[in-house]
Amino acid sequence: MRGRAMRVPRIVVAAPSSNAGKTSITTGLIAALTARGLTVSPHKVGPDYIDPGYHGLAAGRPGRNLDKWLVGDDRITPLFLHGSRGADVAVVEGVMGLFDGAAHASVEPGYGSTAQVAAHLQAPVVLVVDAASQARSVAALVHGFATFDPTVRIGGVVLNRVGSDRHEAILREALGTAGVPVLGAVRRIAELQTPSRHLGLVPAAERSAEAVRTGRALGAVVESSIDLDAVLRLARTAPDLTGEPWDPAAEVTPVEGRPVVAVAGGPAFTFGYAETAELLTAAGAEVVTVDPLRDDALPEGTRALVVGGGFPEVHASALSANVGLRTAIADLAARGGPIAAECAGLLYLSQELDGEPMCGVLPTTTAMHPKLTLGYRAAVALTDSVLAPAGTRVRGHEFHRTTAGPAAGATPAWQWNADGPEGFVTGNVHASYLHLNWAGSPGMATRFVAAAARVPQEVGHAHR
Repeated sequence: MRGRAMRVPRIVVAAPSSNAGKTSITTGLIAALTARGLTVSPHKVGPDYIDPGYHGLAAGRPGRNLDKWLVGDDRITPLFLHGSRGADVAVVEGVMGLFDGAAHASVEPGYGSTAQVAAHLQAPVVLVVDAASQARSVAALVHGFATFDPTVRIGGVVLNRVGSDRHEAILREALGTAGVPVLGAVRRIAELQTPSRHLGLVPAAERSAEAVRTGRALGAVVESSIDLDAVLRLARTAPDLTGEPWDPAAEVTPVEGRPVVAVAGGPAFTFGYAETAELLTAAGAEVVTVDPLRDDALPEGTRALVVGGGFPEVHASALSANVGLRTAIADLAARGGPIAAECAGLLYLSQELDGEPMCGVLPTTTAMHPKLTLGYRAAVALTDSVLAPAGTRVRGHEFHRTTAGPAAGATPAWQWNADGPEGFVTGNVHASYLHLNWAGSPGMATRFVAAAARVPQEVGHAHR
């Protein structure tokens, strides 16, 4: 990779499997290192939106994703360097088990796994092991992970959910033969469990002050249970990375006119990637935030709207009760204002969600469903839209427990399998269940802002 050599101390926090406590340990590490006065850059392997929210609270700067499927191999290092500007150390939380990747026929086994990203970043791995039901067997487990892939360096182990002093002593003695140092042991602390619901952890933005307290408590636990000096020494063994930080301005063509683009936020719409707003700004937009739970009108001058993912199903009654904003959004759509909606955004623009009236922009009705729809998607655009011309190929992911009936309009958004088209393109509205990281398709930002700039100014002043 062309570029300069850049020094970024860094570690990747991984585990043998999901539910080992990676998020709690990672959040605690970020909080503890931040409390020491260090500037910590938080990152997350994979497409997940929720974990980076907790990381960002602990670090005081955005948590960012590193997902090879969504943005491509060549952008991983630039995005990492972009996110870690000015940081003393970077902490990257893995996804699933260390070697688990995309289960997709078009890629090699383990594609996009934590191991691949760690090798790409040449970062040492801290392996979090759930020791609750283990004793001497932990040594065989760690030895296997340390020797499985020579491109991945296991630099230390954190034992999680340790039961007692005796249990810890047995584990440490066993690991003395595994050749991997123990960086710390964390006891079972039930009160630090983060609440979950149908799509995983409850987003930090919904818990606000409580989430901040949890982060601080996790930091205190990590401070007392893990050798932070050893963690920092390990992070500093990572070699210089050669490359240039990702620059959103280099990915887009600026549009004149500075149109105002509102991005939905607040507790109901917490899923989004930081790069989306950065690309919109670089493309010439003035990006503002609107909270559909609290704001009864669009921000003054709004000519376009982005509604990402989240949990509108949890807040359906309150969203429905905000008639002023629902009306303003429907009016924006009717007047040709560009709207890009993903998953939760689709639910909000539908006729109704679980019987509650929504914005009524789309010819579909949505509802909760017991089945979880989850996975990476390779999609092709079926209709010209404010995001992409027909025929454009993108990589995204689905993550929801809701359904839309019908699932597609007369002019659908995407096709990604044999089940049929998906999503809606209605005028300048693009809505779908597909989540995208616009850093992987940056031309979308230019196209969307250009469409916003063509909207007559009076549209933006219709609701103040």
